[in-house]
Amino acid sequence: MSPDRLRELLAQVGAGTVTPDEAVQQLKSLPFEDLGFAKVDHHRSLRTGFPEVIFGAGKSAEQIIEIARSLNDQAHNVLITRLDDDKVAALRRAFPTLSHSPHARVATIIHTPPQILGRGQILVVAAGTSDLPVAEEAALTAELLGNRVARITDVGISGIHRLFAHRDQLNGAAVLIVVAGMEGALPSVVAGLVDKPVIAVPTSIGYGASFGGLAALLAMLNSCAAGVTVVNIDNGFGAGVAAALINRA
Repeated sequence: MSPDRLRELLAQVGAGTVTPDEAVQQLKSLPFEDLGFAKVDHHRSLRTGFPEVIFGAGKSAEQIIEIARSLNDQAHNVLITRLDDDKVAALRRAFPTLSHSPHARVATIIHTPPQILGRGQILVVAAGTSDLPVAEEAALTAELLGNRVARITDVGISGIHRLFAHRDQLNGAAVLIVVAGMEGALPSVVAGLVDKPVIAVPTSIGYGASFGGLAALLAMLNSCAAGVTVVNIDNGFGAGVAAALINRA
């Protein structure tokens, strides 16, 4: 339950349009609902400002649907990450309003359009086209959490002039998410150009010696540029949440 929905329910009880027993029925699944295979955290929005997110990898379509229905029934906006394409059809049957981005492997069920809460713009910068799925996961997450998000793509350091063409946009962002695979150098370059927080996201893109993104991760952790914070390999979702918290007004 969101803070706004709880305030609305309490106001309805105070006004007499909802009885205390009816309110209890709406609140009975708080603070969490035990589905047997999952305990859905309905208080997370009250604690952190955004509801629980469903990590789709490793879950069956039926499990995702049941968790999503639990969140949906409490009027939460639902975000599902790492959603395999073969589960989407079942989800669409259960939730006709579901929106799916196959590129980012993200799906949403929107009750209320997100209110803009961020004080500035979050800029997602992708080094290469192959990094776009992770970058888009970060961008969509940040947008759902109430932020204005812009994107710059294919500006890796093998053609550094492409990045410099966006200097005004880089300097105008409140927070930057920089996504890169291979040797993972782009976040250090960006952090050397701006006076804003940079969240670095290593991706698993690269040849054998990149070790599935470990080389990029270590490069970002060892950045000589101040102000770089690093999330885990391919963790666009985590970067989007961190950027939203930093950008929150």
